[in-house]
Amino acid sequence: MSNTIHYPFTAIVGMDDLRLGLLLNAVSPAVGGVLVRGEKGTAKSTAVRALSTLMPEVRVVAGCRFSCDPASPDPACPDGPHETTGGVSRAARMVELPVGASEDRLVGALDIERALSEGVKAFEPGLLADAHRGILYVDEVNLLHDHLVDLLLDAAAMGASYVEREGVSVRHAARFLLVGTMNPEEGELRPQLLDRFGLTVEVAASRETDQRVEVVRRRLAYEDDPAGFAAKWAHEESALQARIVAARALLPEVRLGDGALRQIAATCAAFEVDGMRADIVMARTATTLAAWAGRTVVLAEDVRQAALLALPHRRRRNPFDAPGLDEDKLDDTLEQNSSPDEDDPDPDGPGGGGQPPQGDGPDVGPQDGSEQDGSDQDSAPEQSESPESPEEGESPARSEEAEGGGPKGSAGGGEQPAAQASEPFRTKMLSVPGLGEGAAGRRSRARTEHGRTTGARRPQGALTKLHLAATVQAAAPHQRARGRAGRGLVVRRDDLRQANREGREGNLVLFVVDASGSMAARQRMSAVKGAVLSLLLDAYQRRDKVGLITFRGKDAQVALPPTSSVEAAAARLETLPTGGRTPLSAGLLKAHDVLRVERLRDPSRRPLLLVVTDGRATGGPEPLANATRAAHLHAVEGIASVVVDCESGPVRLGLAGALARDLGGSAVTLDELRADSIAGLVKDVQSSRRAA
Repeated sequence: MSNTIHYPFTAIVGMDDLRLGLLLNAVSPAVGGVLVRGEKGTAKSTAVRALSTLMPEVRVVAGCRFSCDPASPDPACPDGPHETTGGVSRAARMVELPVGASEDRLVGALDIERALSEGVKAFEPGLLADAHRGILYVDEVNLLHDHLVDLLLDAAAMGASYVEREGVSVRHAARFLLVGTMNPEEGELRPQLLDRFGLTVEVAASRETDQRVEVVRRRLAYEDDPAGFAAKWAHEESALQARIVAARALLPEVRLGDGALRQIAATCAAFEVDGMRADIVMARTATTLAAWAGRTVVLAEDVRQAALLALPHRRRRNPFDAPGLDEDKLDDTLEQNSSPDEDDPDPDGPGGGGQPPQGDGPDVGPQDGSEQDGSDQDSAPEQSESPESPEEGESPARSEEAEGGGPKGSAGGGEQPAAQASEPFRTKMLSVPGLGEGAAGRRSRARTEHGRTTGARRPQGALTKLHLAATVQAAAPHQRARGRAGRGLVVRRDDLRQANREGREGNLVLFVVDASGSMAARQRMSAVKGAVLSLLLDAYQRRDKVGLITFRGKDAQVALPPTSSVEAAAARLETLPTGGRTPLSAGLLKAHDVLRVERLRDPSRRPLLLVVTDGRATGGPEPLANATRAAHLHAVEGIASVVVDCESGPVRLGLAGALARDLGGSAVTLDELRADSIAGLVKDVQSSRRAA
């Protein structure tokens, strides 16, 4: 048991939505958990850990690994059957799920070695069993593998964990308060997974000087003397804990009237949320809000607060939509569906309308390093200087000859305002050849922990996936030498074989986008942005990291360093200006530098280079020769690449195809990029590494 003294929950003043969302789930885990979204240094983890000290103690059956309640033990408990008397009291646990956890660690698994060597089915419980009747906390849940998120959300929704694997069938209770935290800059959760969280709250550090001063003052006081600081807040902590207990006791008596239920249904319909989960979560949340306020009737104010917590993350139509809710529309919907004869008891009662009790001092929560990133990260990329001379839109080659004056009406002469992206579309599959070992995803073939079995090998480290047939084959020849006498198979550690699994990995998709004047000359930048946006959406769905490099004028810039936040890349793309010459070699060299650094940071994640250009090269000395040399740098390193040919018009020069050959990759036109195009089959990216 850890002796760490957590920061007091009641010392977190401010961040009302965060505190309320956590407390509502503490009162009723059936609400479905809470996802906390916010920038780094906003006390997300501090608040979750602080809540664990407020959870009332639980009585458990002594020796039960699944924390059964002695008053009503789980009849299906693997450690049962249990007596309905006795038991011991202990603090509610807070279990943390590491981002790199395996499926076995989460749900539990059969003890393979005991099963083979002793012939017994020994089930080893996982973290879901440890978290039963406590808190399961997942920091950076957006970085957790999707299949693990599915498993824990299923358990949270059903209140039980089912394990069907390796000949073992186990079911045990798993009711817990699920809390996930994430920084949206590091990548989003898929909408399907977002919907599985009951509530979502957005947190941000205060911009008010006085509040930030109080944040620092409290944090320093806590770090100087954790025990003394906690003692100052002990009375408030005890009062809040008692209020949680009282709200739990009152919850079964709360009545959800027809009027409130109609408001809930009308609100979900008005905001066009998918499915019925939102209605159910809103009903549970509104009921819990009433209990938290000390009332037995759900009021319109409870419905409104429930909508603000339960709907923003459910109304997104694509990953580039920012979560949020139009409060004016919400108020109008509630007003139109209000019942004139709705029960209206005195809302003033314990809890003051459902807000958490306030601690001493300003209403500001603690910040673990509350300084925020500067606005540079969210601003548009720095714009290059305008070229000294316009660019000819129809130059016959990637050479300096194309620097002549542009035709009348050409957009190549100077910087043009950012064009609007055309409507995104579903793209063809672009993948990296070969077999990788990168992070789980949905793009390229890879050796993974999940997927189809392709063979067996000796385990390196702990055995995670047993290949039963290969293990039996390895042990069978040695049975007589090992003195086998009975029916059981004598198996030793050296006989165990790990199953090789093949699945899909996520890649680093690095976009190198031509933003020069030739791209704007024929008003095709809108189509180009639409294509890049479509590829970004595809990268989001396939769990890739993305980066964005643009080149125009005299040089190239890293508009967005490689990140898991596809939303950030879409935002940079929206403000991308065009104009100037075409320094193609600078863009390719910048991409080479970025990939070199990323190879050191994440060597297992394979890159996919997407160059979006018409193939012209006019910037700098010897532009054609330098562009060819820069392309060869990627080719000799075997970087998988594809050139998205943006050339348009009846006469096409084929410069993008020549660039693709220099890169050792392939070219695809904007039309061929569409999944529903009949111009060609799926394009597999060709590597410069050719078979001997």
